[in-house]
Amino acid sequence: MPLYDYRCRACGQQFETLVRGGAAPVCPHCGSAALDKQVSAPVPPGRSKSIIASARRQAAREGHLSNYSAAERSKLLR
Repeated sequence: MPLYDYRCRACGQQFETLVRGGAAPVCPHCGSAALDKQVSAPVPPGRSKSIIASARRQAAREGHLSNYSAAERSKLLR
């Protein structure tokens, strides 16, 4: 199910909603079906330090070191 951004022509509210196949979305604020689909900017995958650290901890628990650089792997395998 894709997630779309909409702007309601009746009340002017902007919102996002999941759209199921064949279902017509309605405004959650006023119930109007007069909506304009908005162009959404894609969100890049997270690259924060906490996400990387979490992925590395999980990889280490699972026994593989694919999330580490070659230099880091050599230090860990000593």
